[in-house]
Amino acid sequence: MNKNFELKVLATNWGFGGTIDEYCSKVKRDGYDGIEIWWPTEKKNQEELFEKNNLEVGFLTAGHESNYPDHFNTFKNMVDAAAKNTVQRPLYINCHSGRDYFSFDQNKTFIEHTLQLAKETGIKICHETHRSRILFAAPVARQYFDKIPELRITYDVSHWCNVSESLLQDQQETVNIALQRVDHIHARIGHPEGPQVNDPRAPEWDETMKAHFAWWDKVVELKKQQGDRLTILTEFGPPTYMPTLPYTQQPLADQWAINVHMMQLLRKRYATP
Repeated sequence: MNKNFELKVLATNWGFGGTIDEYCSKVKRDGYDGIEIWWPTEKKNQEELFEKNNLEVGFLTAGHESNYPDHFNTFKNMVDAAAKNTVQRPLYINCHSGRDYFSFDQNKTFIEHTLQLAKETGIKICHETHRSRILFAAPVARQYFDKIPELRITYDVSHWCNVSESLLQDQQETVNIALQRVDHIHARIGHPEGPQVNDPRAPEWDETMKAHFAWWDKVVELKKQQGDRLTILTEFGPPTYMPTLPYTQQPLADQWAINVHMMQLLRKRYATP
């Protein structure tokens, strides 16, 4: 193992109902290294977040418009601001980029823009394997891998499991190519019929857990060989991403507790001696 390997585990604010100060205090208390949040576009929100809290950060950026020109313009403005801000340098930038219905050439422009931006800033910029986005399914992502060797990804394999209705047993070649391109992981456990199991601590999900950890193991092994940093976000989501009871919409498990459980598993398995 290269001694320069570094593991950073981050917390999501997705579904957190309190203030930003309450969120950051809870993140610190429970032992995370930092946070992953959407790039705050308002100056006052940037100052509130970064000047009060001594936490490392990864930024989320995206476009949301349905038409390509507006979507691409929004994305460029957001990712450029996140990468070139003078308030706090991020560990990485994670991109919810493009749309599954944009053309290959249109989606390619998002990747090309971030490749140039990464060269200019030295920041890792990753495109997430996320439903409705560029890399929404393994065979679609393979086209971009084959044609854009420099493409780096956030590996949220739960989406691919859901899209393919499998644990990707029949797509191992594509998965192995993807694992070589990972700089950031979203550690949520998906399954063939959904992007999030109800509770990863339940024994009925043991085989699904083993499949996800087998993929992550390979990424960690590669990062340890390279002496590179790996960032991981524990990203189990709130209702109704988390399954709920009918009528009451009550969640079937405690989102924050599950994410802390995942953080502790990841540290125990991957932290250096």
